[in-house]
Amino acid sequence: MGLSKLNNLYRQIILEHSQHPHHHGHLPRADKSLELRNPTCGDVLTVELALKDGKVSEVAFSGTGCTISQASASLMTDEVIGKTPKEIEKQVLLFSKMVTGEVTDEDQLDEVLGDASILAGVAQFPARIKCATLAWKAVYQVLESEGK
Repeated sequence: MGLSKLNNLYRQIILEHSQHPHHHGHLPRADKSLELRNPTCGDVLTVELALKDGKVSEVAFSGTGCTISQASASLMTDEVIGKTPKEIEKQVLLFSKMVTGEVTDEDQLDEVLGDASILAGVAQFPARIKCATLAWKAVYQVLESEGK
């Protein structure tokens, strides 16, 4: 597949997650929630989660924001369900390194981040890094307050 077609595929997936986000809304019985804001872009996201047996059993997000923040939140929710706080911490740290261009190993990114690894291209747009990391920081901070 040519680079141009691959870029178009990535754009399509990001647009799909932004326009039809997964796990968007509120949880009826959230154990924890946190709202974070990105004043640079105007993004406001609330992440809610429920824990069961030491793992995230349900997660949802709500709020408004740019295409990147909404797509990233949608992808994040898909990836954290069923994970322990330690596994999520690893994901969040790797995601942050990925979007800043510090980690580019595709196999490692795919293994730990799954579909969220498609946001690696954000590293080319420094102004969008805060947008991409907002939901990931929120889930990390919610779990950190839980006392891993």
